Amino acid sequence: MSPGTSAAPRPTIKDVAAEAGVSTAAVSKVFNNTGRISEPTRRRVLETAGRLGWSPSASASALRRARTRTVAMVVRRPTDVLGTDLHFSELITGLESELSPRGYGLLLHLAGDVREETALYERLAAEGRVDGAVLTEHRADDPRPPLLERLGLPAVLLGTAHGSGVSEAARHLLDLGHRRIAYVTGPTGLLHTRFRRQVFEETLASADLAPVAVLHTDFTEAAATAATERLLALEPRPTAIVFANDSMAVCGIGTAQRAGLSVPADLSVVGYDNLPVGSWIHPRLTTVDQYVQQAGAAAARALLARCGENVPTEPLTGQPRLVVRESTGPV
Repeated sequence: MSPGTSAAPRPTIKDVAAEAGVSTAAVSKVFNNTGRISEPTRRRVLETAGRLGWSPSASASALRRARTRTVAMVVRRPTDVLGTDLHFSELITGLESELSPRGYGLLLHLAGDVREETALYERLAAEGRVDGAVLTEHRADDPRPPLLERLGLPAVLLGTAHGSGVSEAARHLLDLGHRRIAYVTGPTGLLHTRFRRQVFEETLASADLAPVAVLHTDFTEAAATAATERLLALEPRPTAIVFANDSMAVCGIGTAQRAGLSVPADLSVVGYDNLPVGSWIHPRLTTVDQYVQQAGAAAARALLARCGENVPTEPLTGQPRLVVRESTGPV
């Protein structure tokens, strides 16, 4: 090299990916022999890497193969929704109760849509930053399990559908004499939303009834308030409302009280999750306990086992149960 000249910059994995027309995750999988890559793509990546003179360094490869003792949880929620949905606080507490004592950390990311979520998982896998992932809320045609299998990342899925809790809630209200019952639930794309709605409607149908209304929301405080106001404006209005989580139920109680109604004398309210906030308000919230912390702990144990740790993997055995408090009463 003559004086005054500088060496050409060393090619990077991004250069190889751009030249080959693939993602950096695909290049990483070709060289680490992980995940599913078609043979034409594999040949194209290897040919491009050879032409550019790129290869992964031995230290980088060793680092990628080493355990990071970190697991990822990517949540598709806006920051304001996550801040008010206390379900995730309980879930994280359960996860950390098993991860932290074993020296593992939880890496939390928020994603606005499926494309951003996919890009996050691909980047985490390509950079070798996590050993596995916790998936929340099973969706219809869920793309995440096959994506993570392709990326070679172990995963466990939380948020599978249970219907016994919402069925208990509906029967409780029927036993109290309620016949005009409404349901405020979450997005239709979530499997537990669809399943619980079906079970709720079937339970009412067993008493020859149908819901006064079923409203789908995005779990935000504003949506819960608007849904409650809409229901209270009906003629005749519902005598009871079941909400898909405790945060929305607390908003519903506040909305009803601001409208001059007494809970439960004028309106009975049922939540879902049995979060601590339900026992702090007045009247205390009748709710469904689905053992969120315990579910988080069970998921963490299952993922640690998949990552090669020697941990017990007993599944969560408790079924959702109704916790009756003061927010429900006779018509």
